[in-house]
Amino acid sequence: MLEIVFEDDHYVAVNKPNGLLVHRTRIAEEKKEFALQMLRDQLGYRLYPIHRLDRGTSGVLILGKNAEAAKLLVASFENRLVEKKYLAIARGYTPEKETIDNPIKPDKDHKHKTPQDAVTHYERLATIELPIAVGRYNTARYSLVQVKPETGRMHQIRKHFAHIRHYIIGDKRHGDWRHNKMFLEELESPFMLLHSAETQFKHPVSGAPLSIKAKLSENMQRLCQQFGWLDFIQPAYMSLPVETASSGTSEA
Repeated sequence: MLEIVFEDDHYVAVNKPNGLLVHRTRIAEEKKEFALQMLRDQLGYRLYPIHRLDRGTSGVLILGKNAEAAKLLVASFENRLVEKKYLAIARGYTPEKETIDNPIKPDKDHKHKTPQDAVTHYERLATIELPIAVGRYNTARYSLVQVKPETGRMHQIRKHFAHIRHYIIGDKRHGDWRHNKMFLEELESPFMLLHSAETQFKHPVSGAPLSIKAKLSENMQRLCQQFGWLDFIQPAYMSLPVETASSGTSEA
């Protein structure tokens, strides 16, 4: 069953796990489970997709309970009236704060053929240097970042962090395979470390401000605890009890 993190008469939001597609697609015909169908079967009625999350990304996924409600919130997304906050683990020490303003070239199968404007804001929350050799370096450095995409292009965060060479860990398509391999073999982390932690918007029907939060996956919180980063993460994003106080080589 999918974890429901918000529900009212118009919308339902779930915490989508890593690896789950939002809906059926021809690019992954081998997949048998999809969030849209799973939640429909779980709740017993039809739902309407509003936005997407990449298969590898976890976190807040919102669906409409009727076509009109879905249409209204789709318009909010398209008009950039929705604020999204992601947490990610990236290769290297990123700048403390930066805006990436770089057009994104759509994938081959996308309806748009020309580059689209894309803007991503982020700030570094913490860093760590691990005594593990990756490639030609004797140690490996990583950053915990909070990301706020201003636009909503396909694979935007992943492509933008690849553009600045601070690849999202676990990203098989746009990332660095050497660091992905190290996280899998040394840290037992097989997933992409990108999580949609919070989505904020004005409710299109009631007009009330709404903030929907989704807790980190067990895998991502385990890594953050291991790296001594829990002090830099909102308690509302925690999925597991914190066993010990964070410590280590992390920095703001």
